[in-house]
Amino acid sequence: MNTKQFEVMKNGKGFIAALDQSGGSTPKALKLYGVNEDAYSNEDEMYDLIHEMRTRVMTAPGFTSDHILGAILFEQTMDRDVYGKYTSDYLWEAKGVVPFLKIDKGLADEQNGVQLMKPNPNLNELLTRAVERNVFGTKMRSVIKEPNEDGIKQVVDQQFEVAKEVIAAGLVPIIEPEVDINSANKEQIEAMLNDEILSHLDKLSDDEYVMLKLTIPSLANFYKELIDHPRVVRVVALSGGYPREEANEKLAENNGLIASFSRALSEGLNADQADEDFNATLDQSIKGIYEASIT
Repeated sequence: MNTKQFEVMKNGKGFIAALDQSGGSTPKALKLYGVNEDAYSNEDEMYDLIHEMRTRVMTAPGFTSDHILGAILFEQTMDRDVYGKYTSDYLWEAKGVVPFLKIDKGLADEQNGVQLMKPNPNLNELLTRAVERNVFGTKMRSVIKEPNEDGIKQVVDQQFEVAKEVIAAGLVPIIEPEVDINSANKEQIEAMLNDEILSHLDKLSDDEYVMLKLTIPSLANFYKELIDHPRVVRVVALSGGYPREEANEKLAENNGLIASFSRALSEGLNADQADEDFNATLDQSIKGIYEASIT
C-alpha cells in the first residue's frame, strides 16, 4: 500500500471522480456527452471514444488534487495511457490524484430484492495487473432494491468476501452496496444495511482497511457510525441518479461524507464544446461537488 496515497484518502479534502463506466453503461455515457451510437461501429471504437472523453476530463486544468482526491477507472482505462503514461501513473504523478479500479463484472439478475455481483473468475489476475499499474484501490458495486434481510446479508457478505481478496493483494477496496433511490423503502433498507456493514467491520483485523461507497442516506448523518469506524478509510457517496444540484444539496447535509460522482460530474459536458467552454463547465461541476463534500 502506498502510504502517501493512504494519507490523502484518509485525511484529504475533496472528492472522488468516478470515471469507470463499463461496457453496459458506456453507450449511455457517450450519448450524454453528445456522441450517438452511429458515431462508432464496434466495441473497440466505442472504447476509443470513451477514453478520449475521459482523457479530456483528466487532463483539464481544473482536474487536480486541489479539489479531487481520487479517480475510479474502468479496466480498459487503466491499461491505456494518457500523455505516454499508464493512466494511473498520469493521475498520481501529474495530478496528485489517487487511482482506483472498478473490478466487478456487472450485476446478476435480481433475487431477494437485490442484485449481487456476477462471478469474477479472473479476479486474481486483474488484481495483480492493478498492482503492476500502481493502482491504490478497487471498487465493486451491488444494488439493493427491497428491504429483504436475506438479500441484504448476501450483498454485504459477498462484498466483504471480495474485499478480503483485494486487501490480500495489497490494495484498499471500496465496497459499494448501492441502495436504489427509487425504492419506496429506502430508509428501511439503509437501516438494515448499516447494521450489516457494521457487523462485518467489527470483524476486520487492525491491519485491514476498507472504504465504503453508499447512496446518500434519507436521514442526514445516518452513516456517522460507519464514517467514524477505525477500519474505514473514508465513506463516499454515489449520486445514484440525482441531478448534480440535488445530489450536492443532499450530500452537504452529511458531515464527513464526500462525493464519488459520475454522471453528476460530467453533467453539461459535450464533445462539441470548445476547450474553453468544456473546461469552464467542468470547473463549475468540480467546485460545486467539492464544496458539498467539505461542508
